[in-house]
Amino acid sequence: MDDVPAPQNLEINDFIWKGLNLYYLWQADVPNLADNRFANQSELNNFLAQYTKPEDLFDALRVDKSIDRFSWIVSDYNELEGMLQGTTKNDGMDFGLYYKSSGSNDIFGFVRYIIPNSDASTKNIKRGDIFYAVNGTQLTASNYQTLLLNAETYTLNLADYNNGQITPNGKSVTLTKTELSENPIFLNKVIVNGTHKIGYLMYNGFYSNYDTQLNDAFASLKSQGVTDLVLDLRYNSGGSVQSATRLASMITGQFTDKVFSKQRWNDKINAYFESEDPDALKNLFTSTIGSTPINSLNLTKIYILTTKSTASASELVINGLKPYIDVVQIGDITTGKNVGSITIYDSPTFGKENRNPNHRYAMQPIVLKIVNASDFGDYFNGLTPTYSLKENLNNLGVLGDSAEPLLSTAIGKITGTAKMVKITEGKQFPYFEDAKSISGQNQMYVEKVPAGLLKSL
Repeated sequence: MDDVPAPQNLEINDFIWKGLNLYYLWQADVPNLADNRFANQSELNNFLAQYTKPEDLFDALRVDKSIDRFSWIVSDYNELEGMLQGTTKNDGMDFGLYYKSSGSNDIFGFVRYIIPNSDASTKNIKRGDIFYAVNGTQLTASNYQTLLLNAETYTLNLADYNNGQITPNGKSVTLTKTELSENPIFLNKVIVNGTHKIGYLMYNGFYSNYDTQLNDAFASLKSQGVTDLVLDLRYNSGGSVQSATRLASMITGQFTDKVFSKQRWNDKINAYFESEDPDALKNLFTSTIGSTPINSLNLTKIYILTTKSTASASELVINGLKPYIDVVQIGDITTGKNVGSITIYDSPTFGKENRNPNHRYAMQPIVLKIVNASDFGDYFNGLTPTYSLKENLNNLGVLGDSAEPLLSTAIGKITGTAKMVKITEGKQFPYFEDAKSISGQNQMYVEKVPAGLLKSL
């Protein structure tokens, strides 16, 4: 195509088309993204002018959402950049949403945990509390985003769980969102049980700016002589591939420079990598973060706790470790996000430098699939646990407490005292969404793309 720039009123749409034409994983499956679809910029302009909203064009250029569930676009990249590092407008209440019944449009939420130093941490609300309405309006599958995402201050109407029913109790709590950075290292402790020193780490997001603190957490576990590790990823919806690789290296340590995972991009990008930089397609176990040595536990077995909210980079850790050590997964089937994204800006290289000053649109499209060292990556429907045990409103337990059902099961398996895992007691509600997925935090992303890529294509 010729190098004539698009007119200013079409420059956002032009950036969307050209970015997806180059990077989108399913580019070859979208006729309007074909390299020969438009003979020149003028023809492309005529096509782009049909879409008055950039979001509409973006959606029109995606494959069916049953295949691509995770690509998205934002109108302000400042919010996107913050979110990918765990900083959001947030009241500090992390929650899960469930249908009241399989035939109902009504949903309800329960509090999974409270982020320290947040507005919610100062209010009378805790893990296990149930809410069914916002500002007096019943939550539904149609209105939840408007009620929970769009308002900076809102009142949750609370309910009790009685014999499988969600029953309003007349109580309420008002929460206000502030700029909040969530430290993903929620709990880090050692549980002594007989001859076992069991490390327990609840890690809630792969935010690379906390990798040094994660390394410090492993230093603490190592100094206490842990013999086993329970990694709690039940509410971890993902993040940086680099952080996932580092975490896997902290768990092990004996596989430095071996392949942790491999990336598969679209045919155009893959051909570039295979020709110019084949090693860039491999994510290797590492022994350092920059110049800082990684604190590795050298484990040959790990216990990982999961739920339906466990996604992307969390699943990458599970899948990437399996060819090397024994991974015992306890909990529910995971989300099934085996694909990753990059942030694409409107700039000559699609990177951060020299961004178009006329707007702040950016894209986070799916650009790659990730497989492990054994070339397995087909878990679109989730990773199935070794021992199935779903969280239950009737007995959620206290996170980090040895009696909490998922952790208790892991301890029992480690010590050999566990009985057969019981079928979860009480009513099971159909899962709908959770706080991180509705705000776009269920990501697995690569930090940057090689600068020489555009020159070679």
